[in-house]
Amino acid sequence: MKVPVSILIPIKNEAHNLPRCLQSVAWADEIFVVDSNSTDGSQKICTDAGAQVVQFKFNGTWPKKKNWSLENLPFKHEWVFILDADEVMPPESEAEFRRIVTNAGEPHAGYWINRRFMFMGRWLKHSYYPNWNLRLFKHRLGRYEKLTDVDTQSGDNEVHEHIVVQGTTANLKCEMDHYAFPSVEVFVEKHNRYSNWEARVALDQFLHGSQAQLQSGRVGMRRQLKQLSQRLPFRPLLRFLYVYAWQCGFLDGRAGFYFARLHGMYELLSVAKTYELKQKAARGEK
Repeated sequence: MKVPVSILIPIKNEAHNLPRCLQSVAWADEIFVVDSNSTDGSQKICTDAGAQVVQFKFNGTWPKKKNWSLENLPFKHEWVFILDADEVMPPESEAEFRRIVTNAGEPHAGYWINRRFMFMGRWLKHSYYPNWNLRLFKHRLGRYEKLTDVDTQSGDNEVHEHIVVQGTTANLKCEMDHYAFPSVEVFVEKHNRYSNWEARVALDQFLHGSQAQLQSGRVGMRRQLKQLSQRLPFRPLLRFLYVYAWQCGFLDGRAGFYFARLHGMYELLSVAKTYELKQKAARGEK
């Protein structure tokens, strides 16, 4: 018997990731794949696996793909789990999900799941680990936070926005594997887009103040520390040291060193792009 939960997978040209991802949640009763006009055969892979494919047309600002899906998809079940195409659930997740979503007296509105980052063919056991994300929740009680109305030039999917749920949350025991960076080239491409997001959100908050209501707990603390770090000098070096020294990335060997250095480069891109945008704003340019 299938687990009565709805899976939401946002995609664009994910044919290389989808078979592995979809197979890992084949136990789910309902799978929605929200696509942005993929051209690599992704849609057929999804329909062959029994998933429902819905097309999303982005208006350029808000809502982005995941929040739009939460507002508009006709979910059959109360609980929804958001899974990216480059993520893979372990076999033991089926039993844990079944226990939660079929419990009539379930006290929590959402659950966090830990991710294991795969980089250069291995799991980084220290860099970016643990990495908790709130993904399983009662869909009527959770939405992604809105940080800005501006065009972030980072694509049509949420980047660093987090789910905010009405109610208490807990942690899942299972962990999922995250194959976000199959190559250095993909890391650079993604973080070039992510730094667009960072810079434009930072500029918007600099000009107009923050729109977001910080979550309590780990996300709120993490974002407060990030806002504090934005006023510190040598941010790229600090980012490198955070991953390599504070998180003990040096224990991940050469892959951990490269991972930390690349994140330092990402921070440099964010700093430089933010400065560039502030200079343009001061000159009255768009």
